[in-house]
Amino acid sequence: MRTLRFLLRKEYRQIFRDRVMVAQIFMVPIVQMLVLANAATFSVRSVGLWVVDDDRSSVSRAVVDRLTASRRFVLAGSSSSMEAADDALLGRRAGLIVHFPRGLERDLVRTRRGEMQMIFNAEDGAAAGIASAYAQRIVAGYGAELRTTSSALDVRLRGWYNPELDYRNFMVPGILVVLVTIVGSMLTAVNIAREKELGTLDQLNVTPVTRTQFIAGKLIPLWSIGLVELGVGLTFAHYVFGVPIRGSLLLVFGAAAVYLVVALGIGLLVSTLVDTQQQAMFVIYFILIVYLLMSGLFTPVRSMPGWAQWVSWFTPVQHFVTIMRAVLLKGAGIRDVFGELLVLAVYGMVVFGVAVRQYRKRVA
Repeated sequence: MRTLRFLLRKEYRQIFRDRVMVAQIFMVPIVQMLVLANAATFSVRSVGLWVVDDDRSSVSRAVVDRLTASRRFVLAGSSSSMEAADDALLGRRAGLIVHFPRGLERDLVRTRRGEMQMIFNAEDGAAAGIASAYAQRIVAGYGAELRTTSSALDVRLRGWYNPELDYRNFMVPGILVVLVTIVGSMLTAVNIAREKELGTLDQLNVTPVTRTQFIAGKLIPLWSIGLVELGVGLTFAHYVFGVPIRGSLLLVFGAAAVYLVVALGIGLLVSTLVDTQQQAMFVIYFILIVYLLMSGLFTPVRSMPGWAQWVSWFTPVQHFVTIMRAVLLKGAGIRDVFGELLVLAVYGMVVFGVAVRQYRKRVA
């Protein structure tokens, strides 16, 4: 323990003496979270609205007023012809064309039914689908006011766990997982690769320090720093972005402690396969891209093909993202996420065991 204590003191001093590494650990992840939490969103806040009103009635004016009053649709212009509207859609001055045909209000009065046309720019299918849902809900609400439907059902929508439909509540927990992964995997691989480049790794290998002590001395500081950074990130998420924390913070940090063993194991394994920091960063970036695409961070795992869902199941990021979202947003307990925790624990034992064995083989 005395040898390990001196190694840990040396590692902490070496980490905090390097200003670039300190910035990578604390400043860069915070900036990334502040930027990504606002940029990585599928919510639609502003859609250009172009109106072609052939009816010129109180109904058409009321629909336009309700669309613009929602603040999700901004009136970009109007015209009497569809050609001008098509040009606006093509030139991206508008994302939605609303066409009110002549006789709309008359049909509503006579037959209690009327038809109007909405044309979306579906270049971005996801955004178009969300904007379409917004517009249809607004128009349906106005139609219910006019009692133009024969349905006797009073349908009221309510979203559990995220009633305001704030996409940041969904994204920020996932972004925190990515930041913890960067600290655990990238800095571990780069840190040990730098020891190789400087030649200090060979010097340590000929000292009385055992390989177990050396690995522990290298990984424990980054493990503890990862937990500290998660705490800082959760503070920013809650007080800056308003992300709720409905579950146990002890469960969050317990899951993070297990997950960091996986991340550190991956970083250690990569460090045994490369000889330079540049090679380590290249390999880790490749792994991170796979994690981002296959973890369900941006797109639902259930929307992926069957084979992709199987691949996603083997990515540890997906399990930790599930835990973070379940605990923070739903208030899930340990019973609810026990399966995910078990997978991370098994993953950690396997990856970390292989990494330590590979490291011993390389330096033997």
